[in-house]
Amino acid sequence: MRLFVSEGTPGSLPVLAAAGRVRGRIELLINTVGPEECVVPFLTRPKVPVLQLDSGNYLFSTTAICRYFFLLSGWEQDDLTNQWLEWEATELQPALSAALYYLVVQGKKGEDILGPLRKALTHIDQSLSHQNCPFLAGETESLADIVLWGALYPLLQDPAYLPEELGALRSWFQTLSTQEPCQRAVETVLKQQGVLALRSYLQKQPQAHPSEGKVVSNEPEEEELATLSEEEIAMAVTAWEKGLGSLPSLRPQQNPVLPVAGERNVLITSALPYVNNVPHLGNIIGCVLSADVFARYSRLRQWNTLYLCGTDEYGTATETKAMEEGLTPREICDKYHRIHADIYHWFNISFDIFGRTTTPQQTKITQDIFQRLLTRGFVVQDTVEQLRCEHCARFLADRFVEGVCPFCGYEEARGDQCDKCGKLINAIELKKPQCKVCRSCPVVKSSKHLFLDLPKLENRLEDWLGKTLPGSDWTPNARFIIRSWLRDGLKPRCITRDLKWGTPVPLEGFEDKVFYVWFDATIGYLSITANYTEQWERWWKNPEQVDLYQFMAKDNVPFHGLVFPCSALGAEDNYTLVKHLIATEYLNYEDGKFSKSRGVGVFGDMAQNTGIPADIWRFYLLYIRPEGQDSAFSWTDMLLKNNSELLNNLGNFVNRAGMFVSKFFGGYVPEMVLTPDDQRLLAHITLELQHYHQLLEKVRIRDALRSILTISRHGNQYIQVNEPWKRIKGSEADRQRAGTVTGLAVNIAALLSVMIQPYMPTVSATIQTQLQLPLQVCSVLPIKFLCTLPAGHQIGTVSPLFQKLENDQIESLRQRFGGGQAKASPKSTVVETVTAGLQQIQVLMDEVTKQGNIVRELKAQKADKNQVAAEVAKLLDLKKQLAVAEGKPLETPKGKKKK
Repeated sequence: MRLFVSEGTPGSLPVLAAAGRVRGRIELLINTVGPEECVVPFLTRPKVPVLQLDSGNYLFSTTAICRYFFLLSGWEQDDLTNQWLEWEATELQPALSAALYYLVVQGKKGEDILGPLRKALTHIDQSLSHQNCPFLAGETESLADIVLWGALYPLLQDPAYLPEELGALRSWFQTLSTQEPCQRAVETVLKQQGVLALRSYLQKQPQAHPSEGKVVSNEPEEEELATLSEEEIAMAVTAWEKGLGSLPSLRPQQNPVLPVAGERNVLITSALPYVNNVPHLGNIIGCVLSADVFARYSRLRQWNTLYLCGTDEYGTATETKAMEEGLTPREICDKYHRIHADIYHWFNISFDIFGRTTTPQQTKITQDIFQRLLTRGFVVQDTVEQLRCEHCARFLADRFVEGVCPFCGYEEARGDQCDKCGKLINAIELKKPQCKVCRSCPVVKSSKHLFLDLPKLENRLEDWLGKTLPGSDWTPNARFIIRSWLRDGLKPRCITRDLKWGTPVPLEGFEDKVFYVWFDATIGYLSITANYTEQWERWWKNPEQVDLYQFMAKDNVPFHGLVFPCSALGAEDNYTLVKHLIATEYLNYEDGKFSKSRGVGVFGDMAQNTGIPADIWRFYLLYIRPEGQDSAFSWTDMLLKNNSELLNNLGNFVNRAGMFVSKFFGGYVPEMVLTPDDQRLLAHITLELQHYHQLLEKVRIRDALRSILTISRHGNQYIQVNEPWKRIKGSEADRQRAGTVTGLAVNIAALLSVMIQPYMPTVSATIQTQLQLPLQVCSVLPIKFLCTLPAGHQIGTVSPLFQKLENDQIESLRQRFGGGQAKASPKSTVVETVTAGLQQIQVLMDEVTKQGNIVRELKAQKADKNQVAAEVAKLLDLKKQLAVAEGKPLETPKGKKKK
């Protein structure tokens, strides 16, 4: 392994300190590089620190590198450490960045520096004092200690910024600073210059603001609640009191969905997945799941919304797969279209249309656009040097060729694009090319082809971008990619291929060729819509009334943001062009890439057989959505997020709120007499709800999910502080207070059920059924927090929403999807046995959940003890069956555990 660090770069401090834990255990080469050196080949900007693994993969998040070293040293993760890391990223870093900027760049001193940080430093001091432990997560040093120490050291090494009254913080900081790995890290990074060593780094950063934007914290935001204005509180109370009456009426259902004059018409597309393979989790989050969240949100806003996708079925990839499986291209398309459709159905993707590109409408629309480009002089002919396999007696389309990338040296680059560095390639540029069919070395020969004359269209594209980008929600990576193409100057791009499986070229002399898939695939959106409604042009030739959102991974940006717009602008037929281009970075799997052939990673058809519900997959993929940089799926992190955020936070709050209504008030929402503190809570939840709207309107899907969890945390805190389970047993005033707290809590749960609908639609529907929410409440998400469950509203039966994920369960799945599994025939007895076993486990898990709910309901109703005992016995028997099915040892019964 190689660790790249840089002098004067703050992130290098904790990384070097963490590396000290594995010194002598692994072979680690540490390289000191310049801050502008590009270490990671596929990143567009310099990034240090970076850890290059032996596998060739890279880690370039400071926390991820530190975590990797700690795990190698035998450290075990825990919830408290992860809470500290989230707090460091969302609370400490904004304040610390501002303080360092003020000190080093602007030359400020004293309270100007300490002021933004005082709250964070006090929080660390109080936590250490309260736990009475030397370290943040207990008696021994953890990942959280090193990450926070590394962040704080440049500032706190000056005693002036380490207040004497914060004794616990001072002791913690000094303990870590005297450790040898930390001292070596300081010498390497700060070079005896102290905080001034960071000057060059900080001067290149944008000016930081300690309170810029909302941040999510696991800690109660008491101070923020206290600083709300009286006007904000009064407005929140007014909105609450209006209740259901202020909800807009529901939009009438249309079939087909068509634009409506005077309304907001939102057209949403997911990048069309290649039909030739099964999508993995990265494919799913990159386009269809992200677009689904926005489509569901758009419908909750009562916008007129059409969401479409389909399989991209023409091209070399399909011919290649057909050869591999001994089928015709049509048979391959039919087979994999069904697989894709089934996967997206299981993930609860709410397409209005899921079509395909191998249709007569695709041929008609593609050929029409081509003819319009041809007659306007935007298509030119040229002779192309191509690779021809003499053994197969055919020209090799790009995906029939593999070789060494001429740019980065990747040994499995395709003939059209390198998967490692992302650059587009002409197949003849590959080093050591091979025919994928027979593995012989092809030769270069000439063939006549058609080109889209992009240089002629460049000015039109620039004009369109100049009008579109300001005020739009193109993601930064999409803007950067398109600008880099334009900076280098556009070149004619070949739009034909020597294939049989594709849209025919309607031009004499080119009858044996088809259109290149990147030219006609994006036209698939139009043809899929045309197969949905004859009035498709009302969506696709209506730029004045339609807002087009297109979702994709970043490798698809050139085709959607440049090639199709150039084709449409050149066709001069008033096409609707993308207004908001939403591109994600890449999702990796653990510390590597997804690979079907090597059995590494979870693919769409496999997720269904893990026993983990679709909504949990949706939640976690959206929680780690790679919005600003690449992210990685982690089984351990999935377990932690499920158990902490869903089970202990969201699920716990919703269940408690509903159970209090059932247990204390006979299933009817009690009267609510709001105190000033309650009114303040209304205002705070309204602000968080409005923040959620602001984020989703900007398609910041991951960040908006944090707002849901923040509201839930406030709800849990509200219940804990007011203790309705105690007050219900007290005086009349106490019982009234218990009713108010319960009524307000269950209304927060109702709001959350609508807010999570775009993310977890099944869980949302379950909560709404349990609370018996009116249809109008379920279908509209208001801008302000309303009382949607007034006093007297009867709720239904309440039951838990989530199940705990266990370590052994997750470890089993990690092993199963970690690669190196024994290869077996799809029809082998082994596979059939495993599948049958998984199905049995799933059935038993469902039965255990169902029986557990029966037991809880009986206990809540204080049913006869004999009846409860009989149902508990059934539950224990089911759990034994489940343990046997999962291959777990049966536990010896233990005495009753005290809470």
